This record gives sequence, structure tokens and C-alpha cells, in this order.
Amino acid sequence: MSITQNLYLPLSLINILLAATVIFLERRNVGATWAWLMVLFFLPGVGFILYLFLGQNLSRRKIYKIKEEQREFVQHLVERQQRDIRQIHFHDPTMIHFQDMIYMNLASGQALYTQDNDVEIFTDGNSKFESLLRAIGEAKHHIHLVYYIVKNDGIGSRLVEALAAKAREGVRVRFLYDQIGSSGLTRRFFRPLTDAGGKTAAFFPSRIPYLNFRLNYRNHRKLAIIDGTIGYIGGLNVGDEYLGLDKRFGDWRDTHLKVRGGGVFQMQMLFVLDWNLSSDNKIGDVTPYFPAASHPGKVGMQIVSSGPNNDKEQIKKAYIKMIHAAKQSVWIQTPYFVPDESLMTALKMAALSGVDVRMMLPGKPDHPLVYWASTSYLGELLSVGVKCYLYGKGFLHAKTIVVDGRVASVGTANIDLRSFKLNFEVNAVLYDTATAAKLQHIFVEDQEHSRLLTEEEYRKRPLFKRFLESCARLLSPIL
Repeated sequence: MSITQNLYLPLSLINILLAATVIFLERRNVGATWAWLMVLFFLPGVGFILYLFLGQNLSRRKIYKIKEEQREFVQHLVERQQRDIRQIHFHDPTMIHFQDMIYMNLASGQALYTQDNDVEIFTDGNSKFESLLRAIGEAKHHIHLVYYIVKNDGIGSRLVEALAAKAREGVRVRFLYDQIGSSGLTRRFFRPLTDAGGKTAAFFPSRIPYLNFRLNYRNHRKLAIIDGTIGYIGGLNVGDEYLGLDKRFGDWRDTHLKVRGGGVFQMQMLFVLDWNLSSDNKIGDVTPYFPAASHPGKVGMQIVSSGPNNDKEQIKKAYIKMIHAAKQSVWIQTPYFVPDESLMTALKMAALSGVDVRMMLPGKPDHPLVYWASTSYLGELLSVGVKCYLYGKGFLHAKTIVVDGRVASVGTANIDLRSFKLNFEVNAVLYDTATAAKLQHIFVEDQEHSRLLTEEEYRKRPLFKRFLESCARLLSPIL
């Protein structure tokens, strides 16, 4: 009997056990279940290894350790806002129409509503990093950063040197990075910072060299909090390519926000949770990191977060709620578009109801498999009147939604199943006509650098491309 024959029976039994786990115990959605069954049965042995690394379900585990008094404090604030939601005096009176959305984000994701915020919008990496480095230079008490991708290159080195200088002044500096997204980093890269007294940590690090059973779950958040009063949130990671210096992508079009006001409170909460999950040097007394100073801004905001540690999919719910609330327009920019049925249905219903639905995607891919999956969905949208634009001036990485020119979302979450289910994400939902109008104007400017995809052109795409799209779409629930 050959080695292959000897292995066949145990591999088959393992596949059966894993299939039973996927179907009966994990209770995944139907699409993900079928995708994993295909992998397990068509790739025996290999499928088992892939499942070990990519198939874990964290939604039933309490991975965040929160002190009871802190949990009760946040819950008290949430419940008070839920009780008083009808009595809120909105700085922008038109926001009264979105009370139910605010309530849903409170109930689903404990996303506190604040309306004392000022917001500055960046559409490129150069302006964002100039602002961030300037804010770091002015920091007095602490600097907290979390980024999915950190590169050992020009801007990465500048950032570490700036942080090291502040650490030498006695400012408390903490830098959290994702182990998978920043896989090329070594301790040497952070040495100037750590030698100066700063702290670093990797999110979900590998405990065994070259083996990480949580590699499918990534901290995709990009947050910077300065002294608890200034926060940065959006799509830009740390690397020269985000400054438009990578010849492969050229100009990098992204959207990032600088926030002053109460919205920073919840960004700080997320950072503390992520840091204490990842670092041995935990933040014990959190009080110094939440200054009580108020800000005279006027922008309403909720910081909505989600992750695989629960199954509520708060950001996806926020997206769908925004789409259903639309009366005139829904304009979306996303680098990846791999929606589930609920979001596709919302978009198609909006378009069929006469809402001006526009979707803007990159004109060229950075991840071909995800790009093929994304384009496979465009035909359904085109058939109901959605306008689909392919951005051509470099790479589009912005994650924005603007509804009726009144409410908007900017953050880290793409419109794909990975962002909704597998990644730790964070978005700022903005309730302010002036800010939404600025984001609409940016969309119109980007249209000037985009090509409108027609339904006729889509139908004429080559057969081989359709085949690639179909294959990628079958795997989309686990991409």
C-alpha cells in the first residue's frame, strides 16, 4: 500500500470532522460554509492546513478584558443617550431625520454620539502626514498609534524618529502595528523609539516562528490619538506608497480625517482595548488619557467599530442603514467590493427607487483575486441603473459613503466580507451637511479622473475574464 493510500483515510476523516465543525458548530453564513466545504473536499490535507490558519471563529471568545467599572461606565453613557435620543438638540437641524441611525449604532456597537467635533479632510498622504508629524511635535502627554501596515521606508523612518524625539522629552508613546500587515518589520526598525522609552506591540503576534493561527484576523484600523484631544482616522497606512512614491501605483488617492472633539474619546477607547490585548505593558489607569476638556466644534459624529470578536457586524449594519435612509443619492468609494446579499439588495433597492447610486472602484488592481471578485458584482448593479466609475489617476484606496449630501462615513472598512467579518475596523459616521458636501465635491473631482463603465462594455468583456471572476466570486466569502 502506497503512502498516498495510507494518508487518504485519515485525511478523509479529518475533512469530515472539519466539515461537521463548519456546518454544525461554527454556524457561519451559508456562503462562507459552502466556500470552506469546497476547500476541504477539493483540497484534502491542504484544506485542513488552510482551515487551521484561516478558519477560526473568534466571535464566541471574549478576547478583550475590560474592567467591570469601565464596562458599566460606558454602558451607562450608552443607555442615557438611548433614553434621551429624542431630546437631542442637533447643531444641524436636518440630522433629526437620522435619529434612528444614531440609535441603531448605539444599540449595536455602543457608538456614542458627539456633536462638538471639528473635522479636517485629507485626500492624499502627503498632507495627512505633514499634519500628523506636526501634531506629534506639539504633543505634551501621550501619543497613541495603531496602523495595519507600517513600512521600513522614508515616511516610516521619519515617523519613528519623530516619535523617538517626543519619547526623549518624556511624552508617553505607544505604537501598535498589525503582525500580518507589517510582516516585514523587525525590532531594529523600532529601536530608536524603544531606546528612547517608547513602547511598541504587535497585534495577534505569532507565538511560534512562522506559524500564526490567527493570521486571518487582522487589525485593519488606522488611528492616531494625540493627548486625547486630536484623532486621525481613515484609509492611510504608513509607507512611501501612500505618498504616491510607488511606481506601480503612482498617485495614491485616499481619504483621512483629523478630528478634534468628543469623537476622539471613542478612538482612544478602541486604542486602549487593542493595546491591552496585544501588549504586556498594559495601560492600567486610563483616566489620564481621557481629558475632560470640551471642544467648540459643530460636527456630529459616531465612531463605529467592528471585529471578528463578535457577530454583530456593526459597520455593515451602518452602511446598510445609510443606504436605506437615502432619498436622493448614495455615492460610494471603495478599493474592494465583495458585498454580501444584504448589502447588494440594499444598493439595488435604492437604485430601483430612483436614488442616484454611484460606485467608484480602482481602475487597476492591487490584489488581482479580490479585484476579479469585485468586478463580478458590477453587472448586477449596472442592470438596475447604478453608475460605476473606474478611477484612473493612480490607485483609489478611499473608503467613503455619502448619502443625500447630509451624512457620510469615512474610515478603514472596505465593502467586502473581510472588513465586515474578519478584520478589526473603525469608521467615523459624520452627521453634518457641510462635511458631507465637501466629500461629495471630492467625489465629483475624482469622477474627472475616472471612466464610466457601461453595461454594454461590461457584457463584452472576454470569456477568460468572466471565468476568472466566477472563480474568484466562489471564494469571495473567505478572501
